[in-house]
Amino acid sequence: MALDMVIKMANYFSDRVKNVIQNYSIERHWESLNEETGGMNDVLYQLYTITHDMKHLTLAHLFDKPCFLGLLAVQADSISGFHSNTHIPVVIGAQMRYEVTGDPLYKQIASFFMDTINSSHSYATGGTSAGEFWTDPKRLAGTLSTENEESCTTYNMLKVSRNLFRWTKEIAYADYYERALINGVLSIQRGTDPGVMIYMLPQAPGHSKAVSYHGWGTKYDSFWCCYGTGIESFSKLGDSIYFEEKGDPPALNIIQYIPSTYNWKAAGLTVTQQIKTLSSSDQYLQISFSISANTSGQTANINFRIPSWTFADGAGATLNGKDLGSISPGSFLSITKQWNSDDHLALHFPIRLRTEAIKDDRLEYASLQAVLFGPFVLAGLSTGDWDAKAGNGSAISDWIAAVPPAHNSQLVTFTQVSNGKAFVLSSANGTLTMQERPEVDGTDAAIHATFRAHPQEDSTELHDIYSTTLTGTSILLEPFDLPGTVITNNLTLSAQKSSDSLFNIVPGLDGNPNSVSLELGTKPGCFLVTGTNYSAGTRIEVNCKSSLESIGGILEQAASFSQTDPLRQYHPISFVAKGVARNFLLEPLYSLRDEFYTVYFNVRV
Repeated sequence: MALDMVIKMANYFSDRVKNVIQNYSIERHWESLNEETGGMNDVLYQLYTITHDMKHLTLAHLFDKPCFLGLLAVQADSISGFHSNTHIPVVIGAQMRYEVTGDPLYKQIASFFMDTINSSHSYATGGTSAGEFWTDPKRLAGTLSTENEESCTTYNMLKVSRNLFRWTKEIAYADYYERALINGVLSIQRGTDPGVMIYMLPQAPGHSKAVSYHGWGTKYDSFWCCYGTGIESFSKLGDSIYFEEKGDPPALNIIQYIPSTYNWKAAGLTVTQQIKTLSSSDQYLQISFSISANTSGQTANINFRIPSWTFADGAGATLNGKDLGSISPGSFLSITKQWNSDDHLALHFPIRLRTEAIKDDRLEYASLQAVLFGPFVLAGLSTGDWDAKAGNGSAISDWIAAVPPAHNSQLVTFTQVSNGKAFVLSSANGTLTMQERPEVDGTDAAIHATFRAHPQEDSTELHDIYSTTLTGTSILLEPFDLPGTVITNNLTLSAQKSSDSLFNIVPGLDGNPNSVSLELGTKPGCFLVTGTNYSAGTRIEVNCKSSLESIGGILEQAASFSQTDPLRQYHPISFVAKGVARNFLLEPLYSLRDEFYTVYFNVRV
């Protein structure tokens, strides 16, 4: 029944297109393709493989937009001004034309198109488009805005790269797929909230996924085009991990490292891969494979992708504990053997930081760089500042360092209750205030209410703030999003970690055994205090004990806080980058939700 419906629809469109051409002109039909006609050529070529009806093949040709494919056929990078998501599906259809007809021109068209996007029109995320269109080649610096990288375009570019990999087995296409999947697909859903997705992926300095023309959609009331492709993208996260090849012996190409199990029926094998959690402090991607054979002694060839972003120095592989020797980035590790149920393969790839210039050939924009950790694009928490300081530029390690895992145990949030509402101590725009406790995670409000409390010597001796109290210690208070900056006793921000930034944590002046007060290290007897019966935005002040006692205990309550679990923690992949005016906390772009961030930095050397 489904096939009958599709055939009837195809026949309807065939008659309609025929009438337009006969009653008007072929040009009139081509003009109609300037709208988003979707993957009409793709689906019609696929239908032809089932029906072998020449009418369907002819109709497919009529959706191969000549003014666009013609440019690609003569290998002209002249796609600026074209609507991106109208035309990427046209290329996918051209790929299907190659598969159906064998015409090599359409294979060349797809290959040139992919090269053009990657060389001139893609961001560090692997995504493309600005305001839904392609702009001038190698002129992306002026396109950074809230309306970058329409989600639908990433969905369709993954299809293009997948087809190219199937044809060529070139590692570059698998590398692209990985980059676009991590940064361009995983980034578009708000954490683990199903049905909360974005249309565009902002890449302007100091912007948020939540603040754009569309912002986040809703679970039940949003269904723009990027919801359709977004839902499909998340339904097929395992779509391009394993690629089979028929032959004797059969072959399996493993091109993505994602925890999964694959039932390889042709070889009678089950392949299971597991990934060790990646962190910035242990800079190796470690993958393990276990093989289960349905019968003894299954001969097969398995090819494991060695990503281009890794390094030969430090990369390695072992099979059943035996070292397999050197491996080369940008190639496959190929193993042909009789696989048994006790076979285990381990891969370890060094994964390092690097910068990548924005695709803009104008000299004045040469300093605009994105920071990547392997395939992960790192965004800096920022509301607009993007000036990074790379020193002499000799090594990226001179200006970017990993956040030690122990720093998570030094994070804390201070709370109070006023007028029956929960408030948090918050640092934003250089000012300490009390703000209502945020109800959702992944916000700047949660970031501003989180502090790293650590001793002046910046050791890791405070290991378990969650289960113990800071009482009796002297600490520096570092705002979560301003690493290396501390709050001074004058309630200003400073990059100098001197004694005038120390706070003594003493038992709460209100006498509550579960509260603490923050005493100024330079002024014993003086404390941070809030107001009484205050509202959001109340500024923190300093009052001394003599004045506190004179008001009969009311201000003792204002000087007392509850020490609670932090509202924000460092992502396992977290780094600190030196900046001109302030340092930046870097985290994977895909992990951010409503936070404001910067993808490209103005790197000063």
